[in-house]
This record gives sequence, structure tokens and C-alpha cells, in this order.
Amino acid sequence: MLNSRSERTAVPRTSPASPPSPDAVGAAGVAQPMPAAVPFALPLTLPDKPRILLVKVSSLGDVVHNMPLVHDLRARWPGAEIDWVVEEGYVELVRLLPEVRRVIPFALRRWRKRILQGATWQEIGAVRDALRHERYDAVIESQGLLKTAVVARVAARAPGAPIIGLGNATQGSGYEPAARLLYTDAVRVPRQTHSVQRSRLLGAALTGIAPAEPPQFFGPAAQSLHVDDPLWADLPARYAVCFHATAGARKKWAVQNWHALGNRLAAEGLAMLLPWGNDKERQAAEEIAAGVPQARVLPKFSVMQGFGLINRAEVVIGVDTGLVHIAAALCRPTVEIYTATWRWKTEGYWSGRIANVGDDGVVPSVDDVHEAACRVRGVAA
Repeated sequence: MLNSRSERTAVPRTSPASPPSPDAVGAAGVAQPMPAAVPFALPLTLPDKPRILLVKVSSLGDVVHNMPLVHDLRARWPGAEIDWVVEEGYVELVRLLPEVRRVIPFALRRWRKRILQGATWQEIGAVRDALRHERYDAVIESQGLLKTAVVARVAARAPGAPIIGLGNATQGSGYEPAARLLYTDAVRVPRQTHSVQRSRLLGAALTGIAPAEPPQFFGPAAQSLHVDDPLWADLPARYAVCFHATAGARKKWAVQNWHALGNRLAAEGLAMLLPWGNDKERQAAEEIAAGVPQARVLPKFSVMQGFGLINRAEVVIGVDTGLVHIAAALCRPTVEIYTATWRWKTEGYWSGRIANVGDDGVVPSVDDVHEAACRVRGVAA
């Protein structure tokens, strides 16, 4: 049996053998490397079709950035049976991956509000039963929180099967050191590690193989998902989706900037479409639309319906938020605007159709964003 709570270190190394492809180079011209070799592999022999459980419950962007891990595992074991525990609001999102056999809904946020209700405990029991339905050959817990480490520990495992988790905090991401106590193998990663790479390093500890670049996210079906949704029946022929809203006020881009950008887009024949998620965001969308010709405030829509909106867009422009990360994962022409978060942590680096502007404390100008929007569309600024 593996030694409980062992710690191992994964140190990314760039490969001098071959230069990065243009699609693997960020907007600043800096390659985003993955390890050329894995400095260790767990002392395990897994069956040809291992049963592997992934625990990554939220948030939207983090769930999307965990998806390449699925492809890495299937590249090593094509017959792997992969299950995934995720917040109930993201179940349909994870089901877009045909490589995931079973999605187990997790609803801690809702359960906390109704903890005294019998139905809540029935749901908790159902999740426990699902986790113990079969014996997993490995569990990878990439959230790094105590609640998710508990979920990983509850899952039934084959003798000697590891629970792999993060051995340390990474900059800008949530982490609870107590979670390490519930892992059999805590993998230490560099403090500054991209969200995609963080999960993939945990997978590499299991596979012993450096993940291939570029990372893979959704399958082909996602490229046309919900494009014929009745909600989008009257969209203009050419438009830019502008995700202006975000939970953090410091991550927003100023209204006057959206006005100036929207007017430039309108002059190029692109309508500015403005999503929102709550009343405050709707009011902000209306304020932006008031200063832009032909701008439109969209009706409220679900994450899954958002695929249709994104897939039909000529360009997606937005702040550091989940739906923008979906656009980047789909490799749609996307401009990610950073104002108060580290760009290196979540920027799309896997396609030349993605541009990343700004950084923590470096607010991009209208010229910066407009030039990037032209570049990812392949048109002159």
C-alpha cells in the first residue's frame, strides 16, 4: 500500500528540442510550457481499463480548465472509465465530454441552506452511494479544498489505489492545507502554475507521461451546440459578444471603455451583444448599450445556451469570467481582458485565435482591446 500523506514534487521543465507552435504562444509572445518529462511516477500498475474518479466541483472556469486532464488520462489508458464529481449546475457541461462515463452531482451550496431537511440527507446519501458503487483504481482531487478532499476520501478504492491531490497552494487559487491529510499522495507544483497545468500535473503524476500540447477541451459536438436555439433566432448576422460582468468589481472594464469599443465595432458592422446574470449586471448592460449604436441587451440564458451565442459570434470579448474561458476553450476568436487578476493564471495560450490583454493592475486601453479583436478575427485594425 502507498504510504499515507506522502509528498512528491513536480517541476515543469521546457523542452529545448522543439520550439512552440504559434498556437501555443500567448499574446505577449511567451510560450506557456508543460513539463517535457515527469520527474516521478507513482509506483503503481493500473489495469488496462482503470476506473478513475475526478473531483473538481467548481467554479465554471475551473471546471473548464480541468477538462484537459480527462484527455490526458484517456491518452495514457484509452479504455479508462472516468467519473467526475461536479457541482450540480455544471453537470451538463461535463457531460459534453464523451470520455466521462458518469457525472456525479454535488450540491453543497444548496445542502447548506437546507441542512435540516430530510430530502437533503437523502441526496447526500445518494452521492455517498454513488461514490461507493465501485472501487476506483485512482482518485484525483484537483480542487485543493477540505470539502472536496473529504469527497475523494469517501470514494471506494481498490487496494493500494491512490488519492492524488495538491501538496501546496498556488498563487491566486483557493487551497486548504488540511486537505493534504486526506490524500495518499500530495503533489507539490510551482507556486505560479496556470489553472490548466495545475490539474494536468496531478494527472502526470499518475500517468508518468508529460501531457501533450495543446490541451484539449470540448469535442466536436460542442462547436455547434445550441446554435439553433430559439432564443437566438433573431440575432444579427454579425456580432461581438461582450462579457462585461464579473463577480469581482476590480475585474471590470470601465463603461466608457465599452462605449468606445462598441462604437468602433459598430463602424465595422458588428453589433455589440451584452449578456447579464442578475439585475445589477442587467443595469450595467443597459448603461453600456445606451452609448453604442445597435447594441443589444440579451435575454437571460443558461451556460449551455451560451454555447450557441459564442459559436455564432464573430468575436468574443470579455473580462476574466467563466463564459469567456469557455469561448477560449472552444478556440473561438476571443479577447480576454485582465485588469485585477494575474493573466498567467488563466489566459488562453493554446490557440492563435485567442488574445490576452492587460494584467493584474495593468488595465488595457481601448486601442489594446480593439487591436486584439481585429487580430483574432484576421482583419486589419
